[in-house]
Amino acid sequence: MKKIIAAISILFLLVLTFSFSSESLRSIYSKPPEQWPKPFVDDGVEWTELGILPLSPIEEHKDSLYQIIELGKTLFFDTRLSSSGKISCATCHQPALNWTDGKEKSIGHNGAINKRNSPTIANSWFYKKLFWDGRAKDLQDQAFAPINSESEMNSEMHDLVMKLRKIDGYRQLFKKAFGSEMINPEMLTKAIATFEKTIVSQKSRFDDFLEGDKKALTNSEIRGLHLFRTKARCMNCHHGALFTDNQFHNIGFSGNDAGYFFVSHQDVDSGKFKTPSLRDVMKTGPWMHDGKQTNMEELINLFSDASMEGNKSDMIKPIRLTTKEKKDLVAFLHAISASATRVQEPIFPE
Repeated sequence: MKKIIAAISILFLLVLTFSFSSESLRSIYSKPPEQWPKPFVDDGVEWTELGILPLSPIEEHKDSLYQIIELGKTLFFDTRLSSSGKISCATCHQPALNWTDGKEKSIGHNGAINKRNSPTIANSWFYKKLFWDGRAKDLQDQAFAPINSESEMNSEMHDLVMKLRKIDGYRQLFKKAFGSEMINPEMLTKAIATFEKTIVSQKSRFDDFLEGDKKALTNSEIRGLHLFRTKARCMNCHHGALFTDNQFHNIGFSGNDAGYFFVSHQDVDSGKFKTPSLRDVMKTGPWMHDGKQTNMEELINLFSDASMEGNKSDMIKPIRLTTKEKKDLVAFLHAISASATRVQEPIFPE
């Protein structure tokens, strides 16, 4: 009986997918997400339904963490954390660019071109592992790397701590945040990480739609939503409220970069990279770990034809989207992309 019901459900979805009745699709997707048709995903994929943008995990604690957050924000924007005095965390993660830098690869110390694209840090608190290759276990662990990296901020943590201890204003900020003028690497990275946990995307029109504004999405975007969940098979990797499975996959763009293999040291993980959230995706290009993809329609063409090279995942299969379907899918990606957050830079302590 279950197989019969599943077959009927799939047939129903196929009829909807190829008929593209905007009215019928809007009627279906105007229902609560738990009543939506089951998406097209491969066997074994543990998916969760798309949903409304979640709050930061520290939202309800922001008042008690205020001083730590403000310290972290100040450190995040302060170029004095780099040896040259020219680079801050915000250099590669700019609020006005949805916390990216808009470059193929970020530019670091003395003009060094870094190995990979700088991803947005919006909603980064959600990831189980940080960096494209997952080498950091959490945001605090991640904060150490760019500060110490010779190609990024090029600072020695010991020297940086000594520098900050000589700045009276920073000693006072650390005292307000942690109850002591003592400054050490753990406090420094904890403050930055706590600030980063407050960085959440703004709500998109898709969120408005889910919250009851059924006119928030155009017909094209509704069709794109349906394609995203069905024929385009995007839900295999991009699901849940943040449109990511929090996993690592080789989707054929790895080139000579072994990615997650450097962390796991398992051959099966060669060429795998973290599934990025698609929240704000149309505001955070260029895309992929190497920043080589600059045109979303061309990128969708590659997925549609499964024409990427390399030892890609079995989930990458030809789906042969039509020109209209590709435009609808791009339209939906615009609908889940919100404007940049306005952030006032802090006054730096002296």
